Amino acid sequence: MAIVELDMIQTAGIGALALVVGMFLTRKVAFLQKYCVPSPVSGGIIFSLITLALFCCFDVEVSFDGTLKDVFMLAFFTSVGFQSDLKVLKQGGKSLTIMLVLLVAIIAFQNLMPIGVTRLMGVDPLIGMASGSAAMTGGHGTAAGFAGVFEGMGLHGAGTIGMAAATFGLIAGSMLGGPLAERIIRTKLTHEQMQPQDEDIDPAMAGIESDEASPTGRAKRVSTNELEFQQYAKSSYWIILVMGGGTILSWLLAKTGITFPTYFGALILAAIVRNTIGLVSYKDDGKWVKADKLLDMERIISVGNICLSLFLGMAMISLKLWELQSLALPLIVILVSQVLMMALFAFFVAFPLLGRDYDAAVLCAGICGFGLGATPNAMANMSAVCYKYHYTVKPFLIVPIIGAMFADLINTGMITFFLNFLC
Repeated sequence: MAIVELDMIQTAGIGALALVVGMFLTRKVAFLQKYCVPSPVSGGIIFSLITLALFCCFDVEVSFDGTLKDVFMLAFFTSVGFQSDLKVLKQGGKSLTIMLVLLVAIIAFQNLMPIGVTRLMGVDPLIGMASGSAAMTGGHGTAAGFAGVFEGMGLHGAGTIGMAAATFGLIAGSMLGGPLAERIIRTKLTHEQMQPQDEDIDPAMAGIESDEASPTGRAKRVSTNELEFQQYAKSSYWIILVMGGGTILSWLLAKTGITFPTYFGALILAAIVRNTIGLVSYKDDGKWVKADKLLDMERIISVGNICLSLFLGMAMISLKLWELQSLALPLIVILVSQVLMMALFAFFVAFPLLGRDYDAAVLCAGICGFGLGATPNAMANMSAVCYKYHYTVKPFLIVPIIGAMFADLINTGMITFFLNFLC
């Protein structure tokens, strides 16, 4: 077999090319828009199919250097840590608290169920973990982020398994959410419950709608190009600074003997910085202001999203699809079980706990979206339901907060627990 080795710069270049191709496809292909398939995924799969053809037809394996991919991954999860504002949990009220409890339960079931399936089928439980909450609730970013951990524990082809599972979940979450909410509305709600209600939203919650959980909804700021550059530069410096400190924290965590993903230290440190910096004040133009004003969250999220796109592009082109051949049956059984579990959980658990009303039905559509795919899928599901019936505010406040601020943080902790104590 011939092996073609690409260095880290060449790998980054092809990953960026995959991203550009994916952006073009997303604009042109209705299917990709409908199911909110990320551009790095749609473009990257083309390049992974090319490497598959080279392997199968010409016995040539392309090897990619993942050095820069790991750097971009670390930067993205650092930006996720900055988004974890605990003040939001305090302000969110009962509905947000219930959704967080449901999220923890979903993540637990998404790992317990595939571990059980793999043990019944006599295959490696790590296959279940790679296709569990890392790929479902976590999506492509977390699946690729944990791939190195799974590989280190002995699961060959963990990245390919995780990315395949995440792509399946992305499409399944979009296909399941709307029909499930439709069935709930038709079978569980009365005509009176379907009528638009006067929204009784906590003022604190209402303010969150335009917070960093949904930065695109914020009022656009007027600034010069130079000021814009300074703001993005400052946000990038914050991310790099915490990345550096996070490596020290990761080193200390490794001393405990517990397996953590490489980005966990930076994610936790960013969350600590975000939630403590407001305790410090400094003098600006003769006035005392809180130091959290130094964090430009909108631009920190933007920088993080750029890094996520490059990271995913590089991860997707590195897939070795031929490694899925021997795992086809276990993986199919696990993924179908994940979809059935999510449908049953939303219908029989989430809907009753969320209040058995129209808001709860719309939230169930969102739960299927981000529980199997990503927050954009959840928003698309809820929008489709509301378009058919009527708009309601609460779900569109809660779901972005859960997806943007807490899902990755909770998921990482839960996966770490399962890897160290149950696998």
